[in-house]
Amino acid sequence: MKNPLFPSAALAAALTLAPFGAHAGSVFLNGVKIDGVTNQKFEKATVRIDEAGNVHIDAPGYAARVSTVTPAAPPASAPAPGTAPSGAAAPAAKTPPAAQQAPGAPTAPGRLTQRYWLVTEQTVPGMTGYDIDVFINSTWLRKLRGNEDQVVVDITRNLRPGANKVTFIARKGNPGDARSSSPAHVFRVIIGEGNEGGGNVMIDNPLLRFQKTAADTQDATQEFTLTTR
Repeated sequence: MKNPLFPSAALAAALTLAPFGAHAGSVFLNGVKIDGVTNQKFEKATVRIDEAGNVHIDAPGYAARVSTVTPAAPPASAPAPGTAPSGAAAPAAKTPPAAQQAPGAPTAPGRLTQRYWLVTEQTVPGMTGYDIDVFINSTWLRKLRGNEDQVVVDITRNLRPGANKVTFIARKGNPGDARSSSPAHVFRVIIGEGNEGGGNVMIDNPLLRFQKTAADTQDATQEFTLTTR
């Protein structure tokens, strides 16, 4: 990741003045066009305005992409919700109190004031040799495959107000099939508060990060506590 630079007055000026120009260009966040996105603040960012008037914002830790939101439910061929896929050991489930909302059920309207997203980032897809299973409150959410493109999932409905347990189980494929052993090839999963607008999904408050690199050789399990609001 690039060393972050604190934003200068140029960032505020660029974002404020660009929309009013007669030939104003587009705004790009980490190379992704985010025209139409409003009410955003980027910390530790650098800004460049090209010859066409386009504003380019480089903000490490923020994610944006044209939105084709992946459903949280697994595909028809995948195991039923709550059933771990073959080879993935599910965390021990705890029986919730009768009055407590069941994991995976839609959150009651008005209970959460923020939307929560899961986003993947890969230096080069498939190079790390890892697949990652994600569990929320001991319920399997989905498998993140190392050879697929970026995944963006709205997980708000899978969360309950307050503390939530998020578990990542990363499994390395056959070592003989590894395409790289470089630590520069990274498979990263980010969960955070964000929003959708202008055809883009943005994580403006990253809360959890889990990653493996091609230099790693062992399977790994890591559990986080995600506190929602």
